[in-house]
Amino acid sequence: MSKKVVLAYSGGLDTSFCVKYLTVEHDCEIHAVTVNTGGFTQAELATMEEKAYALGAKSFAVVDAIREYYDECIRYMVFGNVLRGGVYPLSVSAERMFQALSIIRYANNIGATAVAHGSTGAGNDQVRFDLVFNTLGNNLEIITPIRDLRLSRQAEIEYLAKHGVEYSWEKAQYSINKGIWGTSVGGKETLTSHEALPDAAYPSQLKKTDPSVVTLNFEKGELVGINGETFEHPSVAIQKLESLATPYAIGRDIHVGDTIIGIKGRVGFEAAAALITIKAHQLLEKHTLTKWQMYWKEQLGTWYGMFLHEAQFLEPVMRNIETFLSDTQVNVTGEVFVKLMPYRFELQGIKSEFDLMNSGFGTYGEMNNAWSGDDVKGFTKILGNQTKIWQFVNQKKEEA
Repeated sequence: MSKKVVLAYSGGLDTSFCVKYLTVEHDCEIHAVTVNTGGFTQAELATMEEKAYALGAKSFAVVDAIREYYDECIRYMVFGNVLRGGVYPLSVSAERMFQALSIIRYANNIGATAVAHGSTGAGNDQVRFDLVFNTLGNNLEIITPIRDLRLSRQAEIEYLAKHGVEYSWEKAQYSINKGIWGTSVGGKETLTSHEALPDAAYPSQLKKTDPSVVTLNFEKGELVGINGETFEHPSVAIQKLESLATPYAIGRDIHVGDTIIGIKGRVGFEAAAALITIKAHQLLEKHTLTKWQMYWKEQLGTWYGMFLHEAQFLEPVMRNIETFLSDTQVNVTGEVFVKLMPYRFELQGIKSEFDLMNSGFGTYGEMNNAWSGDDVKGFTKILGNQTKIWQFVNQKKEEA
Protein backbone atom coordinates (compact mmCIF):
# COMPACT_ATOMS: atom_id res chain seq x y z
CA MET A 1 0.00 0.00 0.00
CA SER A 2 1.34 3.43 -0.96
CA LYS A 3 2.37 5.85 1.75
CA LYS A 4 0.08 8.86 2.00
CA VAL A 5 2.61 11.72 2.11
CA VAL A 6 1.91 15.42 2.58
CA LEU A 7 4.74 17.39 0.98
CA ALA A 8 5.55 21.01 1.84
CA TYR A 9 5.63 22.14 -1.79
CA SER A 10 7.02 25.44 -3.07
CA GLY A 11 7.27 24.58 -6.75
CA GLY A 12 11.04 25.12 -6.72
CA LEU A 13 13.75 22.68 -7.71
CA ASP A 14 14.01 20.81 -4.40
CA THR A 15 10.30 20.15 -3.91
CA SER A 16 9.83 19.35 -7.60
CA PHE A 17 12.49 16.69 -7.21
CA CYS A 18 10.74 15.37 -4.11
CA VAL A 19 7.44 14.84 -5.95
CA LYS A 20 9.05 12.96 -8.82
CA TYR A 21 11.51 10.97 -6.70
CA LEU A 22 8.97 9.84 -4.09
CA THR A 23 6.38 8.81 -6.67
CA VAL A 24 8.83 7.01 -8.97
CA GLU A 25 11.26 5.44 -6.52
CA HIS A 26 8.99 4.81 -3.53
CA ASP A 27 5.48 4.66 -5.02
CA CYS A 28 4.25 7.31 -2.59
CA GLU A 29 0.89 9.05 -2.86
CA ILE A 30 1.98 12.69 -2.80
CA HIS A 31 -0.35 15.41 -1.58
CA ALA A 32 1.44 18.65 -2.43
CA VAL A 33 0.56 21.56 -0.14
CA THR A 34 1.69 25.12 -0.72
CA VAL A 35 1.47 27.46 2.25
CA ASN A 36 1.11 31.04 1.05
CA THR A 37 2.81 33.42 3.47
CA GLY A 38 2.63 36.28 1.02
CA GLY A 39 5.00 35.11 -1.67
CA PHE A 40 2.68 34.02 -4.48
CA THR A 41 0.22 35.60 -6.88
CA GLN A 42 -2.89 33.74 -8.00
CA ALA A 43 -1.30 33.18 -11.41
CA GLU A 44 1.80 31.68 -9.80
CA LEU A 45 -0.31 29.38 -7.64
CA ALA A 46 -2.20 28.18 -10.70
CA THR A 47 1.09 27.39 -12.46
CA MET A 48 2.35 25.55 -9.37
CA GLU A 49 -0.79 23.42 -9.27
CA GLU A 50 -0.41 22.47 -12.93
CA LYS A 51 3.25 21.60 -12.37
CA ALA A 52 2.53 19.51 -9.26
CA TYR A 53 0.08 17.31 -11.12
CA ALA A 54 2.46 17.01 -14.08
CA LEU A 55 5.18 15.79 -11.70
CA GLY A 56 2.88 13.07 -10.37
CA ALA A 57 1.16 14.52 -7.29
CA LYS A 58 -2.13 12.92 -6.23
CA SER A 59 -3.53 16.26 -5.08
CA PHE A 60 -2.57 19.90 -4.68
CA ALA A 61 -3.80 22.39 -2.10
CA VAL A 62 -3.04 25.97 -1.06
CA VAL A 63 -3.25 27.10 2.55
CA ASP A 64 -3.42 30.89 2.93
CA ALA A 65 -1.53 31.69 6.14
CA ILE A 66 -0.79 35.40 5.56
CA ARG A 67 -3.05 36.82 8.25
CA GLU A 68 -2.25 34.09 10.75
CA TYR A 69 1.45 34.73 10.12
CA TYR A 70 0.98 38.44 10.75
CA ASP A 71 -1.33 38.13 13.76
CA GLU A 72 0.74 35.51 15.55
CA CYS A 73 4.26 36.53 14.61
CA ILE A 74 5.01 39.54 12.40
CA ARG A 75 3.25 42.00 14.69
CA TYR A 76 5.53 40.91 17.55
CA MET A 77 8.62 41.20 15.37
CA VAL A 78 7.57 44.79 14.69
CA PHE A 79 6.83 45.45 18.36
CA GLY A 80 10.30 44.08 19.20
CA ASN A 81 12.05 45.78 16.25
CA VAL A 82 13.55 42.38 15.48
CA LEU A 83 16.54 42.48 13.14
CA ARG A 84 18.90 39.54 13.53
CA GLY A 85 22.48 40.71 13.48
CA GLY A 86 21.09 44.24 13.26
CA VAL A 87 20.19 43.75 9.58
CA TYR A 88 17.99 40.73 8.84
CA PRO A 89 14.22 40.86 9.53
CA LEU A 90 13.96 37.05 9.81
CA SER A 91 12.14 36.88 6.48
CA VAL A 92 12.49 33.11 6.02
CA SER A 93 13.14 32.09 9.63
CA ALA A 94 9.70 33.20 10.76
CA GLU A 95 7.62 32.12 7.78
CA ARG A 96 9.05 28.58 7.82
CA MET A 97 7.49 28.02 11.23
CA PHE A 98 4.05 28.94 9.91
CA GLN A 99 4.49 26.85 6.80
CA ALA A 100 5.41 23.89 9.00
CA LEU A 101 2.42 24.50 11.29
CA SER A 102 0.03 24.60 8.32
CA ILE A 103 1.54 21.47 6.79
CA ILE A 104 1.28 19.41 9.97
CA ARG A 105 -2.32 20.47 10.56
CA TYR A 106 -3.18 19.51 6.99
CA ALA A 107 -1.41 16.15 7.31
CA ASN A 108 -3.18 15.34 10.57
CA ASN A 109 -6.56 16.30 9.08
CA ILE A 110 -6.32 14.04 6.02
CA GLY A 111 -4.85 11.10 7.92
CA ALA A 112 -1.46 11.10 6.23
CA THR A 113 1.13 8.48 7.17
CA ALA A 114 4.10 10.75 6.50
CA VAL A 115 5.16 14.34 5.87
CA ALA A 116 8.01 15.46 3.63
CA HIS A 117 10.04 18.59 2.98
CA GLY A 118 12.82 19.57 0.59
CA SER A 119 15.35 20.98 3.06
CA THR A 120 19.02 20.17 2.76
CA GLY A 121 21.16 18.85 5.61
CA ALA A 122 23.22 22.03 5.91
CA GLY A 123 20.72 24.73 6.84
CA ASN A 124 18.19 25.86 9.42
CA ASP A 125 14.97 24.88 7.65
CA GLN A 126 15.43 21.16 8.28
CA VAL A 127 15.33 21.82 12.02
CA ARG A 128 12.33 24.12 11.79
CA PHE A 129 10.22 21.65 9.82
CA ASP A 130 11.37 18.60 11.79
CA LEU A 131 10.76 20.22 15.18
CA VAL A 132 7.19 21.25 14.36
CA PHE A 133 6.44 17.91 12.71
CA ASN A 134 7.82 15.99 15.69
CA THR A 135 6.01 18.17 18.22
CA LEU A 136 2.55 18.33 16.65
CA GLY A 137 2.46 15.35 14.28
CA ASN A 138 0.52 12.20 15.09
CA ASN A 139 3.65 10.02 15.02
CA LEU A 140 4.11 10.78 11.34
CA GLU A 141 7.19 9.65 9.48
CA ILE A 142 9.34 12.55 8.23
CA ILE A 143 10.77 12.06 4.74
CA THR A 144 13.60 14.30 3.49
CA PRO A 145 15.04 13.13 0.14
CA ILE A 146 17.38 16.08 -0.50
CA ARG A 147 18.94 15.78 2.93
CA ASP A 148 19.16 12.00 2.97
CA LEU A 149 20.58 11.67 -0.55
CA ARG A 150 22.91 14.67 -0.08
CA LEU A 151 22.06 15.93 -3.55
CA SER A 152 23.52 18.90 -5.40
CA ARG A 153 21.17 21.11 -7.39
CA GLN A 154 22.81 19.87 -10.58
CA ALA A 155 22.11 16.26 -9.59
CA GLU A 156 18.45 17.10 -8.98
CA ILE A 157 18.18 18.69 -12.43
CA GLU A 158 19.77 15.64 -14.04
CA TYR A 159 17.36 13.29 -12.25
CA LEU A 160 14.36 15.33 -13.37
CA ALA A 161 15.67 15.40 -16.95
CA LYS A 162 16.08 11.63 -16.87
CA HIS A 163 12.35 11.39 -16.10
CA GLY A 164 11.25 13.85 -18.75
CA VAL A 165 11.08 16.99 -16.63
CA GLU A 166 12.92 20.04 -17.92
CA TYR A 167 14.28 22.45 -15.31
CA SER A 168 16.39 25.43 -16.36
CA TRP A 169 19.84 25.60 -14.80
CA GLU A 170 19.62 29.38 -15.06
CA LYS A 171 16.53 29.28 -12.88
CA ALA A 172 18.16 26.87 -10.44
CA GLN A 173 21.31 28.92 -9.84
CA TYR A 174 19.60 30.94 -7.14
CA SER A 175 17.29 29.74 -4.40
CA ILE A 176 14.55 32.35 -3.99
CA ASN A 177 12.11 32.30 -1.05
CA LYS A 178 9.55 35.09 -1.17
CA GLY A 179 7.09 36.07 1.53
CA ILE A 180 5.27 39.09 2.92
CA TRP A 181 8.19 39.84 5.28
CA GLY A 182 10.91 39.67 2.65
CA THR A 183 12.67 37.55 0.05
CA SER A 184 15.83 35.54 0.64
CA VAL A 185 18.33 34.93 -2.15
CA GLY A 186 20.90 32.15 -1.98
CA GLY A 187 23.46 31.26 -4.62
CA LYS A 188 27.08 30.32 -5.21
CA GLU A 189 28.16 33.77 -4.05
CA THR A 190 26.55 33.37 -0.62
CA LEU A 191 28.50 30.15 -0.11
CA THR A 192 31.65 32.29 -0.01
CA SER A 193 32.68 34.94 2.50
CA HIS A 194 33.60 37.63 0.00
CA GLU A 195 31.45 37.56 -3.13
CA ALA A 196 28.46 39.87 -3.55
CA LEU A 197 25.27 38.77 -5.24
CA PRO A 198 24.93 40.21 -8.74
CA ASP A 199 22.21 42.77 -9.27
CA ALA A 200 20.30 40.36 -11.50
CA ALA A 201 20.00 37.81 -8.67
CA TYR A 202 17.53 40.01 -6.81
CA PRO A 203 13.91 39.53 -7.92
CA SER A 204 13.14 43.27 -7.74
CA GLN A 205 15.04 45.63 -9.98
CA LEU A 206 15.40 49.42 -9.82
CA LYS A 207 12.54 51.00 -11.76
CA LYS A 208 12.05 54.35 -10.06
CA THR A 209 14.63 57.07 -9.34
CA ASP A 210 12.62 60.19 -8.43
CA PRO A 211 12.36 60.39 -4.61
CA SER A 212 8.96 60.32 -2.94
CA VAL A 213 7.73 60.69 0.63
CA VAL A 214 5.25 58.29 2.22
CA THR A 215 3.36 58.80 5.46
CA LEU A 216 3.01 55.69 7.59
CA ASN A 217 0.24 55.63 10.16
CA PHE A 218 0.72 53.44 13.24
CA GLU A 219 -1.89 52.58 15.85
CA LYS A 220 -0.64 50.90 19.02
CA GLY A 221 2.49 49.76 17.21
CA GLU A 222 0.80 48.36 14.11
CA LEU A 223 1.00 49.77 10.59
CA VAL A 224 -2.60 50.49 9.66
CA GLY A 225 -2.45 53.22 7.01
CA ILE A 226 -0.31 54.75 4.27
CA ASN A 227 -0.66 58.24 2.81
CA GLY A 228 -4.04 58.72 4.44
CA GLU A 229 -5.47 55.39 3.27
CA THR A 230 -6.52 52.97 6.03
CA PHE A 231 -6.40 49.23 5.36
CA GLU A 232 -8.61 46.41 6.61
CA HIS A 233 -5.64 44.54 8.08
CA PRO A 234 -2.00 45.43 8.77
CA SER A 235 -0.85 42.68 6.39
CA VAL A 236 -2.53 44.57 3.55
CA ALA A 237 -0.75 47.78 4.60
CA ILE A 238 2.59 45.93 4.53
CA GLN A 239 1.89 44.65 1.02
CA LYS A 240 0.95 48.18 -0.09
CA LEU A 241 4.20 49.56 1.35
CA GLU A 242 6.12 46.84 -0.46
CA SER A 243 4.54 47.88 -3.75
CA LEU A 244 5.59 51.51 -3.15
CA ALA A 245 9.16 50.74 -2.07
CA THR A 246 10.11 47.81 -4.31
CA PRO A 247 10.52 49.96 -7.48
CA TYR A 248 13.37 51.74 -5.64
CA ALA A 249 15.14 48.39 -5.00
CA ILE A 250 15.18 49.22 -1.31
CA GLY A 251 16.04 46.67 1.36
CA ARG A 252 18.90 44.68 -0.18
CA ASP A 253 21.60 43.26 2.05
CA ILE A 254 23.52 40.11 2.96
CA HIS A 255 23.17 38.60 6.42
CA VAL A 256 25.90 36.55 8.07
CA GLY A 257 24.91 34.64 11.17
CA ASP A 258 25.04 31.49 13.23
CA THR A 259 22.82 28.63 12.18
CA ILE A 260 20.89 26.42 14.56
CA ILE A 261 23.28 23.55 13.88
CA GLY A 262 26.32 25.61 14.80
CA ILE A 263 27.88 26.67 11.50
CA LYS A 264 28.06 30.13 9.98
CA GLY A 265 25.60 30.95 7.24
CA ARG A 266 25.33 33.71 4.66
CA VAL A 267 22.21 34.73 2.77
CA GLY A 268 21.15 37.63 0.59
CA PHE A 269 17.76 39.24 0.98
CA GLU A 270 15.52 42.08 -0.06
CA ALA A 271 12.90 43.23 2.41
CA ALA A 272 11.77 46.76 1.66
CA ALA A 273 8.50 46.79 3.59
CA ALA A 274 9.89 44.90 6.57
CA LEU A 275 12.91 47.17 7.03
CA ILE A 276 10.96 50.39 6.53
CA THR A 277 8.21 49.26 8.89
CA ILE A 278 10.62 48.24 11.65
CA LYS A 279 12.76 51.37 11.40
CA ALA A 280 9.74 53.68 11.21
CA HIS A 281 8.16 51.91 14.19
CA GLN A 282 11.39 52.16 16.16
CA LEU A 283 11.61 55.91 15.49
CA LEU A 284 8.04 56.39 16.70
CA GLU A 285 8.92 54.44 19.85
CA LYS A 286 11.92 56.69 20.51
CA HIS A 287 9.48 59.56 20.74
CA THR A 288 6.71 57.85 22.71
CA LEU A 289 8.38 55.40 25.14
CA THR A 290 10.60 55.97 28.15
CA LYS A 291 14.27 54.99 28.08
CA TRP A 292 13.64 51.97 30.31
CA GLN A 293 10.78 50.76 28.15
CA MET A 294 13.10 51.03 25.17
CA TYR A 295 15.89 49.23 27.03
CA TRP A 296 13.86 46.22 28.15
CA LYS A 297 12.08 45.99 24.82
CA GLU A 298 15.46 45.73 23.13
CA GLN A 299 16.52 42.90 25.43
CA LEU A 300 13.34 40.88 25.00
CA GLY A 301 13.06 41.68 21.30
CA THR A 302 16.54 40.22 20.79
CA TRP A 303 15.57 37.06 22.67
CA TYR A 304 12.31 36.77 20.75
CA GLY A 305 14.14 36.99 17.43
CA MET A 306 16.77 34.47 18.52
CA PHE A 307 14.20 31.94 19.72
CA LEU A 308 12.14 32.41 16.56
CA HIS A 309 15.21 31.96 14.36
CA GLU A 310 16.15 28.78 16.20
CA ALA A 311 12.75 27.09 15.72
CA GLN A 312 11.49 27.76 19.26
CA PHE A 313 8.24 29.46 18.29
CA LEU A 314 6.22 26.85 20.22
CA GLU A 315 8.19 27.43 23.44
CA PRO A 316 5.72 28.91 26.02
CA VAL A 317 8.12 31.71 26.96
CA MET A 318 7.45 33.21 23.52
CA ARG A 319 3.87 33.91 24.60
CA ASN A 320 5.18 35.60 27.74
CA ILE A 321 7.47 37.86 25.69
CA GLU A 322 4.62 38.65 23.29
CA THR A 323 2.49 39.79 26.24
CA PHE A 324 5.22 42.17 27.40
CA LEU A 325 5.85 43.54 23.90
CA SER A 326 2.12 44.13 23.34
CA ASP A 327 1.79 46.00 26.62
CA THR A 328 4.50 48.46 25.58
CA GLN A 329 2.60 49.53 22.46
CA VAL A 330 -0.32 51.39 24.07
CA ASN A 331 1.07 54.83 23.15
CA VAL A 332 2.97 53.91 19.98
CA THR A 333 0.51 55.75 17.77
CA GLY A 334 1.20 58.43 15.20
CA GLU A 335 2.56 59.21 11.75
CA VAL A 336 6.08 58.58 10.47
CA PHE A 337 7.36 60.35 7.36
CA VAL A 338 9.71 58.31 5.17
CA LYS A 339 11.55 59.42 2.05
CA LEU A 340 12.05 56.69 -0.57
CA MET A 341 15.10 56.85 -2.84
CA PRO A 342 17.02 54.41 -5.06
CA TYR A 343 18.41 51.60 -2.86
CA ARG A 344 17.70 53.41 0.42
CA PHE A 345 15.20 55.28 2.56
CA GLU A 346 15.37 58.13 5.04
CA LEU A 347 13.27 58.61 8.18
CA GLN A 348 12.31 62.28 8.24
CA GLY A 349 10.35 62.52 11.47
CA ILE A 350 7.14 61.74 13.32
CA LYS A 351 3.93 63.34 14.52
CA SER A 352 2.17 61.91 17.58
CA GLU A 353 -0.04 63.10 20.42
CA PHE A 354 2.10 60.91 22.68
CA ASP A 355 5.40 62.53 21.63
CA LEU A 356 7.57 62.93 24.76
CA MET A 357 9.45 65.77 23.05
CA ASN A 358 6.44 67.93 23.91
CA SER A 359 7.88 71.46 23.81
CA GLY A 360 5.49 72.62 26.51
CA PHE A 361 7.66 70.87 29.11
CA GLY A 362 11.18 71.52 27.92
CA THR A 363 13.22 71.62 24.72
CA TYR A 364 16.47 69.67 24.57
CA GLY A 365 19.49 71.98 24.43
CA GLU A 366 17.32 75.09 24.58
CA MET A 367 14.89 76.17 27.29
CA ASN A 368 13.31 74.33 30.22
CA ASN A 369 10.00 75.15 31.85
CA ALA A 370 9.86 72.64 34.70
CA TRP A 371 13.19 73.00 36.54
CA SER A 372 15.83 75.57 37.31
CA GLY A 373 19.58 75.70 36.98
CA ASP A 374 19.91 75.28 40.76
CA ASP A 375 17.82 72.08 40.53
CA VAL A 376 20.31 70.67 38.03
CA LYS A 377 23.29 71.66 40.17
CA GLY A 378 21.90 69.79 43.18
CA PHE A 379 20.84 66.80 41.09
CA THR A 380 24.30 66.54 39.54
CA LYS A 381 25.98 66.48 42.96
CA ILE A 382 23.74 63.65 44.19
CA LEU A 383 24.08 61.77 40.90
CA GLY A 384 27.85 61.79 41.18
CA ASN A 385 28.04 60.83 44.87
CA GLN A 386 28.91 57.16 44.48
CA THR A 387 31.44 57.78 41.72
CA LYS A 388 33.04 60.52 43.81
CA ILE A 389 33.28 58.20 46.84
CA TRP A 390 34.85 55.44 44.69
CA GLN A 391 37.42 57.85 43.32
CA PHE A 392 38.23 59.10 46.84
CA VAL A 393 38.64 55.62 48.33
CA ASN A 394 40.77 54.27 45.52
CA GLN A 395 42.92 57.39 45.33
CA LYS A 396 43.74 56.90 49.02
CA LYS A 397 44.76 53.30 48.35
CA GLU A 398 47.07 54.39 45.51
CA GLU A 399 48.68 57.03 47.71
CA ALA A 400 49.23 54.47 50.46
